[in-house]
Amino acid sequence: MNAVIQNRLALLREEMKQAGVDYYMIPTADYHNSEYVDEYFKAREYFSGFTGSNGTLVVGKDMAGLWTDGRYFIQAARELEGTGITLFRMQEEGVPEIPDFLYGQMEKGQTLGFDGRTVSCKEGRKLEKKLAEKGIGIAYGEDLAEKIWKERPEKPCRSITVLPEEVSGKSTAEKLEEVRRKIKEAGAEYLLLSKLDDLMWLLNIRGNDVECNPVALSYGFLTQEEIYFFAQKAAVTEEFEKYAQENGIIWKDYDGIEDFLERYDYQGKVFLDERNSNYALFKVIGQRTGHVDGDNPTEWMKAVKNETELSRMEEVYRKDSAAVIKFIYWLKKNIGKTEITELSAAKYLDDLRRNTEGFLDLSFPTISAYKDSAAMMHYEATEEHHKTLAPEGMLLVDSGGQYMGGTTDVTRTIVLGAVEDEMKKHFTLVAIGMLQLTEAKFLYGCTGRNLDILARQPLWSHGIDYKCGTGHGIGYMLNVHEGPQNIRWRFTDSMKEAVIEPGMVVSNEPGVYIEDRYGIRTENILVVRKDQKNGDGQFLRFDTLTFVPIDKEAIDTAYMQPADVERLNRYHAQVYEKTQEYLTEEEREWLAGATAPVQMQH
Repeated sequence: MNAVIQNRLALLREEMKQAGVDYYMIPTADYHNSEYVDEYFKAREYFSGFTGSNGTLVVGKDMAGLWTDGRYFIQAARELEGTGITLFRMQEEGVPEIPDFLYGQMEKGQTLGFDGRTVSCKEGRKLEKKLAEKGIGIAYGEDLAEKIWKERPEKPCRSITVLPEEVSGKSTAEKLEEVRRKIKEAGAEYLLLSKLDDLMWLLNIRGNDVECNPVALSYGFLTQEEIYFFAQKAAVTEEFEKYAQENGIIWKDYDGIEDFLERYDYQGKVFLDERNSNYALFKVIGQRTGHVDGDNPTEWMKAVKNETELSRMEEVYRKDSAAVIKFIYWLKKNIGKTEITELSAAKYLDDLRRNTEGFLDLSFPTISAYKDSAAMMHYEATEEHHKTLAPEGMLLVDSGGQYMGGTTDVTRTIVLGAVEDEMKKHFTLVAIGMLQLTEAKFLYGCTGRNLDILARQPLWSHGIDYKCGTGHGIGYMLNVHEGPQNIRWRFTDSMKEAVIEPGMVVSNEPGVYIEDRYGIRTENILVVRKDQKNGDGQFLRFDTLTFVPIDKEAIDTAYMQPADVERLNRYHAQVYEKTQEYLTEEEREWLAGATAPVQMQH
């Protein structure tokens, strides 16, 4: 594979030379800054061999570098070996950001090239500003992959479906009215909407153009009177056409967006989110009218779930939790008696979900990671590279589903046999942190920065950390990762720090990752609720949506205070109560033992 990558990079350098480009940048992105992208858009993977969901490749005449975050350091190092590509570990000491690196490497008069449709407006403008100081030009109309990648898959194009109001809880007309008001408040007349899950939410529709994300490749352009919707012709069904007519949605062809923006008769500024609009479209608008930068109003509105959404999610999470419990029961019963691999374990769990009422799809490919594989946060077992499980050590399984009525995400680390004392210590500290955050009571106005320490403190007190955030927002029949809310202690320029609002749904997933040895993560999903209000302000709390036992075989109460034990026992009592109706008698009996109260050691 490494010789193949080197050959592809050589071909890319030839194309760069012909295009008059000195350095070429390939991010992990489609035209909408989606987190997960379809095969058609995986040019960065094609040219680097790195398969993670986040990374940017920069290629020069004599160098190639790949920037990725802490989730992928171990995986990237392995996959880049022998390719000649240097790994740049983002946010590590001494590692430059891409604009600074390019500024240092490039000379006056040189040109940076990229496909402006795959670079966010914010990143493009940052590069533009930094490199202009040195007289370096930018060529943003260059999709050089198109000229080299001969077997490139077709662009995804699947049918658009309409969500009934009894599932969405709010009509498209109501949402449009509220968004138009917010556009005016921001001092603009129009909204360019490129973020796919925002657009699906706004129009109460769903698609299937991004793996595990029920979204359709599309753009929206909202005026004070109309909503123009740009989608691929083959994706438009009779059902959608009828729905569009009833709701005043003007359908136009997906590839016509640039031409439309160039020709439109503007009577004011365009509101666009620079983080989630592509650089190429921004340049078109900039030539015609002014713009207002800000968070998509749809992002905030979508994040605060309505009561219809929340009640459906509660039901979906109970059923989904039951599927995970059935999986853990099966795994514990069969380990050592029949051959089970990382792949076959994932398939068994995926099949349990598929047989669950209302199932539509997985919300992301299941992570099934045994022993040292789990030290890679986003490890993916393949037919060529996977482990066979044995009755020893632990299996980390991070998984979720898309259902009619909710999107789920849950991680459990499961004991398969003998585990070392250190692993028990780390497992217990993770459980303590996860449960501390679960039972947080906090004032309105807090962001995830205020809450993160509750999950991290038990680990920090032992000099341990994990290189990722503690929590992310969860979609409603949409992306498993959504903003603006998240829980983390450190924010970079590209991250949004948002006030935690009642109705938001967020993950809670501390972990420990010891390279070449093991990984531990315990993840529940929480919903933000109002608590008491008094002279000190409005207090908030979390309700739990996930009800799956935490493996007591790895709990060491020597590291726990009485309050920690009480939290664990309280949670386990809820697990049994919320899920037992979906289980067989044998499974219920096992669950009763798995959730029985833990006693403190004296």
